[in-house]
Amino acid sequence: MDNVKLLNRSDTKFILNTDMLAEILMEVQDKYRVLSTNGKRTNSYKTLYFDTKDYSSYINHHNGKLNRFKIRFREYIDSGTIFLEIKFKNNKKKTIKSRVKNPIIEGELSPSSKAFIEENSIYKADDLKAVLWNSFTRITLVHKTKKERATIDLNLSFSSYDGEIKKELPHLIIVEIKQEKMSGNSDFIKALKKNYIRQSSMSKYCIGTVLTNKIVKANKFKEQIIKINKLKNDRGIIA
Repeated sequence: MDNVKLLNRSDTKFILNTDMLAEILMEVQDKYRVLSTNGKRTNSYKTLYFDTKDYSSYINHHNGKLNRFKIRFREYIDSGTIFLEIKFKNNKKKTIKSRVKNPIIEGELSPSSKAFIEENSIYKADDLKAVLWNSFTRITLVHKTKKERATIDLNLSFSSYDGEIKKELPHLIIVEIKQEKMSGNSDFIKALKKNYIRQSSMSKYCIGTVLTNKIVKANKFKEQIIKINKLKNDRGIIA
């Protein structure tokens, strides 16, 4: 894993139905190793996202603006580790992640967290507030010969920060191929395309926001919501 941290990387995402997962994994099993944490091959994650009052981080993504930031605390439950993480998508569509360990997930930002955010993003920390919880289970695969990592996210659930609105997507799988430089030569991408699964942009933060916040602008994500709903019945194949 140390060799494939890929904090500066290209990401390629796909969505599929849970019914398809076993078949895909069978096709790639000889090419990848599975990450195991304390003997477990599925790892649990919990995330708290921050945004401004007017949801500028979300709106920037909705409007397709590059050079954009996402700010979150993420708890890696099985290893007992928590990070404050800042993801930056630059104008070359590369993802650069900065992070620092933290003892807890903070609902109210501490002085040290505020300083880290202001040092690594465009935001003034006092303008940020906690807005969205997300939890999911992840399987992580590492290619045996290439500098490539594949993450498979399942059991996705979202809730507003106050917990009043909750949404679960038990049928949905999000696959993300992480590479130094985007290449369609990935064995996992080949297996997905062989099964008629096409690349599909998917932000857990943005989809969770759409599902739990009825006020924000959501035109751009309507097609993704339709695809997610369609996957309930179509066994993972999206026309």
